[in-house]
Amino acid sequence: MEIRIKGLRKHFVSEGKTIKALDDVDITIPANTIFTLLGPSGCGKTTLLRCIVGLETPDAGEIRIGDEIVWSSSKNIYVPTEKRKLGMVFQTYAIWPHMNVFDNVAYPLQNQKVPKDEIRERVAKTLAFVQLEGYEGRPATNLSGGQQQRVALARALVAEPGVILFDEPLSNLDAKLREETRKELKTFLSELEITAVYVTHDRVEALALSDTIAVMRAGRIIETGEPKKIYFGAESRFVADFIGRANLVPAVVKEQTPAETIVECALGRLACKKAEVSGEVTLCVRPEFIHPQKGAGEERRGNIVRGKIETLIFIGDAYEGEIRCGDILLLARLDPEMDFAPGDAVFFEISSGQCLLVSK
Repeated sequence: MEIRIKGLRKHFVSEGKTIKALDDVDITIPANTIFTLLGPSGCGKTTLLRCIVGLETPDAGEIRIGDEIVWSSSKNIYVPTEKRKLGMVFQTYAIWPHMNVFDNVAYPLQNQKVPKDEIRERVAKTLAFVQLEGYEGRPATNLSGGQQQRVALARALVAEPGVILFDEPLSNLDAKLREETRKELKTFLSELEITAVYVTHDRVEALALSDTIAVMRAGRIIETGEPKKIYFGAESRFVADFIGRANLVPAVVKEQTPAETIVECALGRLACKKAEVSGEVTLCVRPEFIHPQKGAGEERRGNIVRGKIETLIFIGDAYEGEIRCGDILLLARLDPEMDFAPGDAVFFEISSGQCLLVSK
């Protein structure tokens, strides 16, 4: 089901100050997609999720799920949480320790007074889907973190909701298990063809899981787009920096050609990806686009940058290196087989398509 939100506001008062948790949010979440709300702590993403599910009451605006308005300040409409036909997976999973797996998953259906035979059939089907068949009689406390996450997902799915919402559900898992569970979750949601709204502050999760990402800041949605568009084509410095590691260099636009935008910065005069900008801007270059070679590269032409290796840190699949270019220190991701050492003179070329210009 599609979710449409218009003019949503939610303000809190704390110590005499008004905090704009949601500041006139307008957004449409397409049906049957994985839509992620991404942003730092306190940006309003969880408040927005809680307003959609009905756990928080907005101050103004409207929320429509499918063809039904579930909340509207102007029309005085409020549909209770249990009637919104939503599933939710919380950060803590909310697994009841005194129940076994079957009872945890069956709980929503039992509340709806579904016949026992149908409950058994739907629970078995849902547990098989999340690869937990045979676990029905296990106590919830005997499950691993990843298994508990799947039980929480099964409980949210068993009532066959039109929308499922996730509030940072992987944050309690260790790094390796989080990566494995993220892949499983992507597969599950893609197979279901269900509308999923996912809240996280983890950019890797957002990039790996989402069909669409909405980046939030200070109660507002700053930018929305597909993961690659957000990562490689951010429109603001905040989004470019938040969505991934980035070298951000102040620059001034000097010339616009039919295919490129020419800027001057501390790295020299560079041809950049065409952008409708002028004056002072920020040049964004991702570390993975910097491929240094030893020497000065004096005979080379184009976007050539020269510097010296300042630091190298081995992180397993790569080196994280810092390259000193005058007063600028650039972060680079280097092949672990490359023979570099601190102090080496290097040069590298950056194609214009890898030089992104964003608002200052």
